[in-house]
Amino acid sequence: MTLTAPVLSTDQQRARGAEYLDRAREVAKVIDTEANAIEAEATITRPVYEALAEAGLFWILVPEEYGGAGLDIVSAFKVIQELTRADGSTGWAFMANSCSTGVAVGYTNPEGAREMFAGGDKGITAGMIVPTGKGVRVEGGYRVTGRFQFASGSAHASWIGAGFVVHDDQGNPVVDADGQPEARIAWIPKEKVEFLGNWNVMGMVGTGSFDYQVTDEFVPERFTMDTFSTVPVRPEPVYKLGLLGIGVGGHAPVALGLAERALEEIARIVSGKVRPGYDGFVGDSDVFRIEFARHEALYKAACAYVYEVFGDAEDTAAAGLPISEEQHARLRQAATWVQEVAGDVVMFAHRWAGSATVRTPSVLGRCVRDAAVATQHALIDRMTLSDAAGAILPGYQQS
Repeated sequence: MTLTAPVLSTDQQRARGAEYLDRAREVAKVIDTEANAIEAEATITRPVYEALAEAGLFWILVPEEYGGAGLDIVSAFKVIQELTRADGSTGWAFMANSCSTGVAVGYTNPEGAREMFAGGDKGITAGMIVPTGKGVRVEGGYRVTGRFQFASGSAHASWIGAGFVVHDDQGNPVVDADGQPEARIAWIPKEKVEFLGNWNVMGMVGTGSFDYQVTDEFVPERFTMDTFSTVPVRPEPVYKLGLLGIGVGGHAPVALGLAERALEEIARIVSGKVRPGYDGFVGDSDVFRIEFARHEALYKAACAYVYEVFGDAEDTAAAGLPISEEQHARLRQAATWVQEVAGDVVMFAHRWAGSATVRTPSVLGRCVRDAAVATQHALIDRMTLSDAAGAILPGYQQS
């Protein structure tokens, strides 16, 4: 059966995106009131989970055919940014859930994806998809074993991802036509996964990024996908961004949300702050205003670039054209670079806030700690900029 996606006009896409952004703004009000409890409990609290689920936000990257929102990538990222603006941990965990769910529905066997996401009890995914586990090929699927880390958003997920290298029944790794180990991702019902805790960190405390393990668990073939697939099973243009475009790209709006909240908080704090050496409030000083204008411009520029390159790549796919190597490179470039921008903006706010960030709890203090952790993710390491430059430089070298 050939799947076809409905063709929506740009205005229709924007209207749908605006609707879900409005829903996110309403949920953000709940998140604001729960933020301290989220950090104390190290995971999204029940009221926040229920608000996100009732608004249909977990499934923003699930197609309408399965009862999801079917959003374009820019609209989905704006939802993630708004939720992160309310609380960094919630935004990160939600990003992990919604983006991994998007990857799962776009690349998993359609029969399995329909079971996971199209029913009345829609699935939510979480977990580590890097192939650190072992999966022995057996009739109808794989027996998967492995220990994994960083299951962000796992406390309220229903399916947990487990990346593995395929082995034969003799225990030997299976290699593909290029001589590389065959790697797959298994989606396993949460109740069949053992969680190990071990999430005691300085920032992103409320993401619930626990360690977990799977022991000789049978996973049917239909609940697996190729780790390095470049060909989605769904026709919607968003899935043509690829696993990295969706999964790694989701880190970009988290960074934007942290920067946005830091600017809001420092603007509020200095409006009534006095310090020796200043005539009047700190926020009225030329020194602060110059630095604020510079950092606010960095934030706005990052927003514009992130949404430009992701929107451009999806528009290319929607036109039936292949996304170019340079476009893919710019997706990685933007996702990494915006982390540096967010770090600079948040630290600017921290330096001007004085004691307002050192007391716990404080919103800006959380932003500082969350940004410090967000920038450490391996998939947005600065070396990804070197990789991206390889496809971007030639455009500047042509005579």
